[in-house]
Amino acid sequence: MISKFQYNKISQLHLEEQLKVRLRALPTLKNKESALRLEVKKARYKALELDQRIQAGINELDQFMKLWVEFDPSLVQVHNVEILTRKIAGVQIPVMGDIDFEIRDYDLFSAPSWYLDGIGMVKELATLQIEREFFIRKMHILERVRKKTTQKVNLYEKVQIPTFETSILKIKRFLEDEENLSKAAQKILKERLSKEEYA
Repeated sequence: MISKFQYNKISQLHLEEQLKVRLRALPTLKNKESALRLEVKKARYKALELDQRIQAGINELDQFMKLWVEFDPSLVQVHNVEILTRKIAGVQIPVMGDIDFEIRDYDLFSAPSWYLDGIGMVKELATLQIEREFFIRKMHILERVRKKTTQKVNLYEKVQIPTFETSILKIKRFLEDEENLSKAAQKILKERLSKEEYA
């Protein structure tokens, strides 16, 4: 990570500043990671719940399979899905807005009386499936960002912070050794000068 640094006070101050930045950012990153993890879990559960509701709706339709043979599925089409955005832990997430269905005209007198209920059931199932897709997309986006955040937390915790701390410690020891050597050299020189003075 830090391949080269100089053994001086300026380099030490620079490394200490970098260390402070990472130590201040680490709690925020950890909070973001846990918030994202929670949101991913919520989105996954919601998608599973919608799967179950869709399956229950399909099972309900299977009971009337003989009637559905008469139903024209092209009567109901999704015309428009409003896509809104919302921020979760600093990440833009698509949120489902209103769904506009286009219902083709059909002859009310010749069509079976249950057609209106059938159109309602198809609209409900389509809405559930679209909502499920939104939650799956949300889950994938949040999971990708969570992984990047986890990598950054690990990079800070396991690589950068220990490396900065070790480098700062090396510089401090070097500077202390240099100062001790300088003091020792001054002491020896002082003793030598005092001996020469008395001799």
